[in-house]
Amino acid sequence: MRGEDALAFFYAIAPIVYRDSIDFTKAWFQSRWNRGGGADYINCPLDREQYEAFVRALLEAEKTEFREWEKDTPYFEGCLPIEVMAERGIDTLRFGPMKPVGLVDPRTGKQPYAVVQLRQDNRLGTLYNMVGFQTKLKYGEQLRVFRTIPGLENARFARLGGLHRNTFVNGPKVLERDLRMENRPNVRLAGQITGVEGYVESAAVGLLAGLFAAAEVRGIPLPPPPRETAHGALLAHVTGDAFAETFQPMNVNFGLFPPPPAGTRKDARKRVLAERALDALERWRAEVAKRLLPVPA
Repeated sequence: MRGEDALAFFYAIAPIVYRDSIDFTKAWFQSRWNRGGGADYINCPLDREQYEAFVRALLEAEKTEFREWEKDTPYFEGCLPIEVMAERGIDTLRFGPMKPVGLVDPRTGKQPYAVVQLRQDNRLGTLYNMVGFQTKLKYGEQLRVFRTIPGLENARFARLGGLHRNTFVNGPKVLERDLRMENRPNVRLAGQITGVEGYVESAAVGLLAGLFAAAEVRGIPLPPPPRETAHGALLAHVTGDAFAETFQPMNVNFGLFPPPPAGTRKDARKRVLAERALDALERWRAEVAKRLLPVPA
């Protein structure tokens, strides 16, 4: 329908970290060779001892086993799980996703032995993706192993990594805000295929698609839910806020919401975001009811 390869069947997911949980006394912003403005990535440095301990931890960690029907599926070389790369030799990661070339630790003025890079994952700049860290480690093991990385000792994860089959479109590239396909406006998508992850999220997007379709049939303009709500934040993410070049399925999480007012205490952030979301949702629901109800006989 798009005339291009915008549908994926087997995808890798790297963990996503909340930016405000990264320790910037150890990490720093810099792009490799200072390209593209010089500060597109967050860098977490490892010395030789830390790097070798990290590789050992990866190799020893418990992995999720493939199901019987998955076992013969070959890995796509471009998205190998990080623990599979580590099995190829002690220096594989240091010359792959953890290569330090073109980076200088401002604390030492030198190139680190190895580096974990995190790339901005949403336009708000609240979420950062661990570059090249797609993995099949069990969730508890991911938390244990990845928190040994300098700067991520207290990291909070919006999403943990994984590698599995799925079908989804590149929403930011092919979907309008009302879930219609950009070049086929008579086709509206809903559920997991839009690039949301999870049963609740899929049902939520299905509900929105139904409301948009009902409004369209009746010739009534219907605004999308506000970005301050969970529905609106998720919808905005899969239809444009995420970067199309690196888009992967996403659960709803607080990192998708616009930041709380300046000065909000860290321990009050989630409560403030939740209260703001509920207020915005009630106003939007009232507007939807006013426009769509009562249903004509």
